[in-house]
Amino acid sequence: MVLVQIPMYNEREVYQLSIGAACRLTWPADRLIVQVLDDSTDAAIKELVKAECSRWARIGVDVRYEARHDRAGHKAGNLTEGMRHGYARRCEFVAIFDADFQPAPGFLADTVPLLLRDPALALVQTRWEFVNADECLLTRMQEMSMDYHFKVEQQAGSSLCSFFGYNGSAGVWRRQAIDESGGWDDRTTAEDMDLALRAALLGWKFVYVGAIKVKSELPSSLKAYRSQQHRWSCGPALLFRKMFWEILAAKEVSIWKKFYIVYDFFIARRIISTFFTFFFFAMLLPAKLLFPQVQIPTWQLIYIPTATTLLNSVGIPRRSLILLIPWITFENAMALHRFKAILIGLFEAGRANEWIVTHKSGNVGQKVKSITPGDYLKQRFHGLELLMGAFLLMSGCYDCMYGHGYFYLFALPQSVMYFMIGFELLGVSVCS
Repeated sequence: MVLVQIPMYNEREVYQLSIGAACRLTWPADRLIVQVLDDSTDAAIKELVKAECSRWARIGVDVRYEARHDRAGHKAGNLTEGMRHGYARRCEFVAIFDADFQPAPGFLADTVPLLLRDPALALVQTRWEFVNADECLLTRMQEMSMDYHFKVEQQAGSSLCSFFGYNGSAGVWRRQAIDESGGWDDRTTAEDMDLALRAALLGWKFVYVGAIKVKSELPSSLKAYRSQQHRWSCGPALLFRKMFWEILAAKEVSIWKKFYIVYDFFIARRIISTFFTFFFFAMLLPAKLLFPQVQIPTWQLIYIPTATTLLNSVGIPRRSLILLIPWITFENAMALHRFKAILIGLFEAGRANEWIVTHKSGNVGQKVKSITPGDYLKQRFHGLELLMGAFLLMSGCYDCMYGHGYFYLFALPQSVMYFMIGFELLGVSVCS
């Protein structure tokens, strides 16, 4: 028995695609339940989603529409509530798809047998592919970053120690593993990683299958992308703070696996690399340009940070090689936003549990009824990025006029990217 869960929140543009794809999955009809978990606050959208579920039910698909009275716990609370229904308890496996995901009909036939074959396997994670990667420069650069994540990070974790961070969608869980791990928890905005980590500490294994791809969307507006990156950076940092001692005390995993989780998965990849990128390109480089008496070897200042960033480009599509330099400056500039979110998570500051649903590309153009000039300026302009862009521009110009090297070749392109982010010149414009 397989339960397919689709958590939704005001998904007017994509609800038909996701429900339709789930209902077309190839699996015995008497062993498949599609559960649409609708947290929408718009009554009209709720009726549309409910009508779509009824349409598939009349065709013969066992599709259940479930709506809550509040959004307690956000996505984690929604999934937990869905698992409490009597019919859901009969299911051995749970496949989860966010509202913009469109699995191929053979998805379950390709993934569930892996779980049946190995009783110690808790999760099969598949790869995401993006239907709107060519929409704009922002989505192209996101695709480059996500390709590294799936081709290198997920594959390496799966191969080295059968552990990686669950991506929150396009994966199939063993129900027993979810229950034994304590179920979904809303203590952070990384509820997917939280569950995966607790399951791994109990000795459960994960496998990543990159050959199975599921269609999805990338955020096409900079505002949506920034809110997503805040959640993806802040949530893991807060989770690390909360579970550090539990990881060290776990008895079901080896010392090697603990080392991998603590150092590689959390510290090196999610904290140090972000700080490293931001500190070298945004702090040390301008200091060297403005204060020539500061002696920093070029290999330390330029070559090592550049090589580290280039290593993150392993696995990007060949067609995107032409965007390598803009992508590097974009990742360097976004490191400021991510590092700020990491600090908020590590210190559990005010926005540590802020949850903003990522708007799909279909939402672009929706209008807010009223907005003050002050709110417009706050949404449209990003002060930290503009200040950093001005700082790098001043440093680069100073080096160009009075310097004795070519460091301005690094500083000036970086300042341009900071300005593009600060003025929201990347991505599809969203009318306010």
